[in-house]
Amino acid sequence: MKSLIERQGGIAILAPSMREIPLEQNAAALDFGDRLRSGGVDVMVFLTGVGARALAEVLALQMSLPQFVEALRDRVVVVRGPKPASVLREWGARIDVQVPEPNTWRELLDAIARHSPIEGKVVAVQEYGIPNPDLYQGLQQLGGTVLPVPVYRWELPEDTRPLRGAVRAILAGEIDVILFTSAQQWRHLEQIAREEADPATFLAAARQCVIASIGPTASETLLAAGLPPDLEPPHPKMGHLVLAVAERARDVLHAKRFPQ
Repeated sequence: MKSLIERQGGIAILAPSMREIPLEQNAAALDFGDRLRSGGVDVMVFLTGVGARALAEVLALQMSLPQFVEALRDRVVVVRGPKPASVLREWGARIDVQVPEPNTWRELLDAIARHSPIEGKVVAVQEYGIPNPDLYQGLQQLGGTVLPVPVYRWELPEDTRPLRGAVRAILAGEIDVILFTSAQQWRHLEQIAREEADPATFLAAARQCVIASIGPTASETLLAAGLPPDLEPPHPKMGHLVLAVAERARDVLHAKRFPQ
């Protein structure tokens, strides 16, 4: 991200806001492994590449990677986007459904519904950080039984000083653009901001910046928090996000800070 911003002439201020923590005692994932091998899973949904690898590592206590891939052979395998698809292709696993951009839970539900009915079927979902109640409700409305498979959780980085520094810079009016590449980044930024300032004061300061969101999921979270995104690229990728900022941020910022 830093190099992409600098390539467009910007000054990047990096403020890591999250880290992935594997679940040490993952009974749910091991239960999933038992059910997968015994035929108790009909559809397997991979939401992230990192999560797919983490799940395979947990299941290594029960089965080898080739055995995991073999167990998936008779299931409908769904991948949310290019990253989990890349992991499964690396494994040599078959992919039945690949969700199109912007890869949100809405496109996922539509892709599953178009592929085949899931009424009465067990749908295992590899979670990423936190459960997605909208996705689960949608799968249930299609008649599926949801089997959540948590593999990691999100926490703040061990060193929060860069993030705190970014919050203070936003409050001081020293930041022009804030880029969000996931909804969880906002949640952690807001958490730190509440420790540094009054929430309303921070929101007011952030609204004076150009708010750039990588895609619909992050945008929905920002909008619900009272921080409407100013920019969202046509494709949910970092390169497209930075390009959109490079092309439009100057005009958006001027309109915000010097309203007519």
